[in-house]
Amino acid sequence: MITFKEMKYERPDLEAAKQQLAGITQRFVQAQDYPAAKQAFLDKDNLYKKIGTMNTLASIRHDINTKDEFYDAECRFWNSEMPKLQAYLNEFTKALLATPFREDFVKDYGDLMFVNGEIDMKAFSPELIPLMQKENLLAREYEDLLASAQVSFEGNTYTLSQMTPFKTDPDDERREAAWIAEGRWYKENQPEMDRIYDELVHLRDEMGRKLGYDGYTQLGYYRMGRNCYDQNDIAKFREAVQKYVVPAADLVYRRQAERLGKEYPMSFADNELSFRSGNPKPAGGPDDIVKAGMKFYSELSPETKEFFTTMLEMQTMDLLSTEGKSGGGYCTSIYDYEVPFIFANFNGTQHDVEVVTHEAGHAFEGWLNRKRVPADSIWPSMEACEVHSMSMEFFAEAWAEDFFGDDARKFRYAHLAGALQFIPYGTLVDHFQHEVYAHPEMTPRERHDTWKRLMGIYMPWEKLDGKIPFYADGEHWQLKHHIYSSPFYYIDYCLAQTVSLEFWKMIREDRENAWKHYMAYTEQGGSRTFTDLLKNAGLDSPFEEETLKGVCAEAQEFLKNYDLNGIF
Repeated sequence: MITFKEMKYERPDLEAAKQQLAGITQRFVQAQDYPAAKQAFLDKDNLYKKIGTMNTLASIRHDINTKDEFYDAECRFWNSEMPKLQAYLNEFTKALLATPFREDFVKDYGDLMFVNGEIDMKAFSPELIPLMQKENLLAREYEDLLASAQVSFEGNTYTLSQMTPFKTDPDDERREAAWIAEGRWYKENQPEMDRIYDELVHLRDEMGRKLGYDGYTQLGYYRMGRNCYDQNDIAKFREAVQKYVVPAADLVYRRQAERLGKEYPMSFADNELSFRSGNPKPAGGPDDIVKAGMKFYSELSPETKEFFTTMLEMQTMDLLSTEGKSGGGYCTSIYDYEVPFIFANFNGTQHDVEVVTHEAGHAFEGWLNRKRVPADSIWPSMEACEVHSMSMEFFAEAWAEDFFGDDARKFRYAHLAGALQFIPYGTLVDHFQHEVYAHPEMTPRERHDTWKRLMGIYMPWEKLDGKIPFYADGEHWQLKHHIYSSPFYYIDYCLAQTVSLEFWKMIREDRENAWKHYMAYTEQGGSRTFTDLLKNAGLDSPFEEETLKGVCAEAQEFLKNYDLNGIF
């Protein structure tokens, strides 16, 4: 079995690939019968996977070490060339939408690729290629800036990820000092972040207007592949969050302030500390977490056991935080090897465990559906993907003792509380982006002021007294990668968190039944829209106000009655 390190990267001849795509499209258009059209369709999918495999390998290896000159050059190549290739892919999509064999394709592969194809046509034009190339470069510039961060603290220097344990230290002075040190780095580099984002906003606004839209927002929704809901649905969801989740999260923070002996509202540094004795920590190091993960997936189901064993054998996880490594975490597919890859930055906090469950939730879906055709149907849309990951975190709670030892009780409380605390923040990110792209003329200062104003609606528990640079100035939106690199993505997490709370409720009642619903949802891969995936698996839609109201009330009641005896 081949390992990730043994997977050969070779820059493909994209000029030849373009001609291949053009030839395949011509064969598809000229096909006299369905078998001939189907063969062209399959040839296109295989070529797409080969190109995607090389692109993904270059991207992962660059993220593992942003200082690697070879893969840095390769990523620049892909950022420049992929928008050009998109024009050829779109020509095939046009041909697919016009095929006289549509009913045959729907019978074999479903109708979603036609629905998504129509959206793709609304999101691209060859005249956007230079703008897309510049957008890629700007987003990469931002990511590399954060990856290069060196924060001075207590006589040493740390990456942003490596600062995380200090930011949750139980010692008040040390914790606050860590937040101040990190905030200073952001403030020092804020002019660059302001410049990059300002260019991105104007660039994207220009994209939308070139396609005939009133700015970027509608184009942003199309680029996200939104195929079963629109801006009105999201606006109603935001209203429900303000109505039900913000008050519930507010109570969680008020109780937290009482536990810590602090006045409400608290500072960013204090809000990050769940318990006076410290936040829940993994019972061991990285190897111990992976070992506990193997036990969890082995006992959860035969399918998850085979999946995680394969990931370990193929070494398709890079988990440690190292100098020069890109920040954050993600999961992606390496198509030709039919295996997902998990990228993360362990830092000794409970987040490490959540990576092994969250990102592996994504990976399990990708692995379970790895043989789907076309390759685009391996994964569903983003909000649907986040259901796999966030819900897997709740299934792992039954194995909390293996991951956290004596801190298991702390973790179960903090994990559920964190779900309620996250939704308002994630919704704030979405609301902010709608404001920004509705008013692209805003200055960087006006954008900061907009974020600070919206914080008063969604995050009233944060003290904005200016004591902690960047954070207490109401400017911390700039640390969220998605705002720069994937506009309008972040609300997907909030929709998915709502569904994951449905699973949390089901798990409490009957874990075996909950797993059946999870598999019913996951086995569909990307063959259906988000709302249809939910319906087919017997799950409620987060767009129904009663769904959010119900799970929020259930979680709030659970936390209110949670036994915290002996925990301080």
